Amino acid sequence: METKIIQITSGRGPAECCWVVAQVLKLFIKALKGEGIAYTILNKEQGLENRTLQSVTLKIEGNALDVFLKPWKGTIQWIGKSKSRVYHKRKNWFIGFYEVENNQTFQIDEKDIIYQATRSSGPGGQHVNKVSSAIRAVHKPSNIQVLVMDSRSQHQNKKIAKQRLQEKVAELQLQALKGSVKHQWENHLQLQRGNPVKIFKGNDFKVQKKEKTYKSKRNQLKADLRKQLE
Repeated sequence: METKIIQITSGRGPAECCWVVAQVLKLFIKALKGEGIAYTILNKEQGLENRTLQSVTLKIEGNALDVFLKPWKGTIQWIGKSKSRVYHKRKNWFIGFYEVENNQTFQIDEKDIIYQATRSSGPGGQHVNKVSSAIRAVHKPSNIQVLVMDSRSQHQNKKIAKQRLQEKVAELQLQALKGSVKHQWENHLQLQRGNPVKIFKGNDFKVQKKEKTYKSKRNQLKADLRKQLE
């Protein structure tokens, strides 16, 4: 199972680009669901107008994520007339789709956990306190600790303790990650407007196949001519 952090940003783009970010987010989430890839929205930077986003950051979890993300990463273009500025002549708008470097880990090592057996307390009378079946577990790097007395089995309580530590540590790391990526969209203010990986057109946001450039067409003609001469 892989974990990646994705950011969709309008950079310094106007409201139209912020609208495109919101539309791309909808399509991306639909694609994630279609592939059974789990996602969590870590941060949203709202645009100035309703239903627009300056930036959004997601954590996604699944298998073969590099393959899934390849057709998304890069510059995304929308060709359409501005909905907020009716007489604006510009028809080409660009946003960025990036993978954010993720130095956070959402797993804990067994060597970082200290387990301590202790007597259970609470309901159960004398039988509960005769055996030290409860487990106190401490995650040394974060100093997070849990006390588990769910079962009369010390082994079972140890397993439960590790799982609960994992959940608490993951939540702590997730909060730290949210803080670190909150303003990372500012790192991508200068968008590359050439060679978009995806092109959408019109207010219905239909996917448009990229047309071959003049250079690529010329190269193709040369290749066809060489084949004819061989």
